[in-house]
Amino acid sequence: MSRQEELIRLAQDGDKEASESLVRENSGLIWSVARRFLGRGAEGDDLYQLGCLGFLKAVDGFDLEYGTQFSTYAVPKISGEIRRFLRDDGAVKVSRTIKEQAASIRIARSELTNTLGREPTVSELSEKTGFTPEEIALAETATAATESIQRQTGEDGFSLEDVLTDTQTEESLVEKISLKQAISKLPEREKMVIQLRYFHGLTQERVARVLDVSQVQVSRIEKKALANLRLLMV
Repeated sequence: MSRQEELIRLAQDGDKEASESLVRENSGLIWSVARRFLGRGAEGDDLYQLGCLGFLKAVDGFDLEYGTQFSTYAVPKISGEIRRFLRDDGAVKVSRTIKEQAASIRIARSELTNTLGREPTVSELSEKTGFTPEEIALAETATAATESIQRQTGEDGFSLEDVLTDTQTEESLVEKISLKQAISKLPEREKMVIQLRYFHGLTQERVARVLDVSQVQVSRIEKKALANLRLLMV
């Protein structure tokens, strides 16, 4: 087993230092993918941070037994995470073919989960769908839906809807204001934390690793961002 494969195994078992080592040792790969999206309305640092997020998702989902090169699997995950971010901002459209592939993968994943009693591996999904691991990584990442503003996140179990209103339903809230527009008015660091926490579902600890700051700093930035959102929504 190579050093990278050993680090991936450790990272999948929850070893934080292994995850950090993998990001450091693959920063060139992450940057090479992130650079492709320069000039599309996002800063280079933000693209790199999103690339790191996609890379960590690739580490979590990689099947060491399948035999494919990790970089081959990771690149679609990295680019897919960036594309999803840009797509949510209206800069990237997802093709019909990828949407159809993602639908087939979702059905196969559900069927295998019921049959196996657990989440299927990438190799099992590949065998059932006929798609390569790279195609699966690209389709699932590119079409992943953003979380509802009603999704509870954080240690206190609150949601963005709780932050903005305590009486309106999500439907009436969306009719009244544009949450996305409000978030876009936040300072860059606050906006990134909100997006990673509430729309990408990361814990404060994982956000801290992506942004290369302490968890305490993430907590402070998040609280300040939520306070600013309250003011913006008045």
